[in-house]
Amino acid sequence: MLSNTRTFLTRRAFVAGAAAAGLALAGCSVEQPLEPETPAPEGSGEPYADPVAEASGVATTLSAAVAYEGGDANPVGASSGVFLAAGWHVFEGLYELDMHTYRAELGLAADAPVQIDDLEYEVTLREDTVFSDGAPLTSADVVNAFEKNMDNELYGAFLSFIAGVSAPDERRVRFRLLAPMGSILQERLALVRVFPASMTDEELAAKPVGSGPWCYDAVNASEGGRITFTANRNYSGQWPATCERMEWLVLLNDEKRTDALTSKRVMAMEAAPEVQSEDIEEAGATVEWVPGFNLPFLMFNCEKPPFDDARVRQALLYAIDVDSLIGSVMAGHARAATSLLPDYFRHYHRAATVYSYDPEKARKLLAEAGATELALTLRVNDNWVSALSGAIVEDWRRVGVTAEVVQLDTTALFADLSTAPEPGTLLPFDVVLSPGDPSCFGNDADLIISWWYGDNVWTRARSRWATAPAFAELTELLAQARATTNGDEQQGIWNQCFDIIAAEVPLYPLFHRETATAWWSATLDDYDPIAATGLNFLGTTPMREADPI
Repeated sequence: MLSNTRTFLTRRAFVAGAAAAGLALAGCSVEQPLEPETPAPEGSGEPYADPVAEASGVATTLSAAVAYEGGDANPVGASSGVFLAAGWHVFEGLYELDMHTYRAELGLAADAPVQIDDLEYEVTLREDTVFSDGAPLTSADVVNAFEKNMDNELYGAFLSFIAGVSAPDERRVRFRLLAPMGSILQERLALVRVFPASMTDEELAAKPVGSGPWCYDAVNASEGGRITFTANRNYSGQWPATCERMEWLVLLNDEKRTDALTSKRVMAMEAAPEVQSEDIEEAGATVEWVPGFNLPFLMFNCEKPPFDDARVRQALLYAIDVDSLIGSVMAGHARAATSLLPDYFRHYHRAATVYSYDPEKARKLLAEAGATELALTLRVNDNWVSALSGAIVEDWRRVGVTAEVVQLDTTALFADLSTAPEPGTLLPFDVVLSPGDPSCFGNDADLIISWWYGDNVWTRARSRWATAPAFAELTELLAQARATTNGDEQQGIWNQCFDIIAAEVPLYPLFHRETATAWWSATLDDYDPIAATGLNFLGTTPMREADPI
């Protein structure tokens, strides 16, 4: 479990009272439009004027710059960093995962699941919950959300322990499980975000409706675009919006994102770049580094020779001087991988195979595999990991491997790697370098393993590791771990999983990165950065500066 805990300051009590007394929070429904107001010029980032906010010291708009783009806002199978984070604000699950502690708290559920028998549980919804458009939220909406996510190629692996879900009445949801899941049941149920069952796929992609404290106003999550939110006055949970509006600028470029913060067009930014952190602090903003899971990984085409030989995959990892990468590119804000999980996560196990820098061992493994004159193409995501590629290619050159780098954006990188090839054909890649962070969904071992190594698009259509005998072994071990409620026994099985993954390395981390977030402390009250990718402003209040910074 991550050690950072959340502190609840008295400012929150003040904000809740102020909102109830008349902050005039804007709703999302057509029936409850925003009050007329004069917006700032497009792109200025200046907050909207509001006399009540002026008097209270609370700003009308909370502004931020995000570092990742996304295709659409559909919460079903959401995996982009920007829409996962937006979803924390727009939707609710039965349970809410506190992204600071990774503990499951009550969301739409009125209480913890009630056990009916060994494999059946029932959850009762809190009373009188409605969506932001005023429509009642019922158990039928919850069942629909679960069924759609269970059918999703990514989330299906996370939810494979559910045999079926039903609605005995409008406030009760019943789950029939294939495995008891023990202490992580509520955390896994928190994955599914609830929306009206009546919404079409097109509506979900464009501007979905939820029951969370915020609702979408305008959605453009492409580079240079923005996502705007308005407060949901129909929200009945524990984290009401603290101002009228929220605006996220989508700025993938580190310099543009940093400029947006230092020029005070935004109050916070995610992924503060290591090389500019001193400049940000000199400007007066705060930069905080939180140890997290975010990592760069190498993914191999496990069906294409010679990468179908685990010795070649191992050699390419032994050949990389990860400590040098951490020092030169990450300014020391990372920790070399000794397992799939970082050593500060719960369920951590130091893998039997650890890839410390060993060029001689790399050469030996390549020779044993008959790949001494290996030439490959390295597909590189054009975000922050691209800065690592030059040193990696040079390290490989030292062991006799020639690599050509091809940089692609995320969409192009995986466009032709997300469908299983026809029998007898191979996917058109050798090795991929890209970032990943499934801790956005949770931090238990089963979830993290299932993300990249479950029976899903990663193993079936990307790494193609699902055709390897070790994949079947890992799948059986995961099923055994889910079936036990004994914590020590479960950990022992997961340890075997970590060892298999470290030996096979169809996809494997180089290091685990500290998550850097920057913000103006005078304008964000009760803000606490998280370890995962994304920004979380639940309970945070935007303030007008009392004194110049």
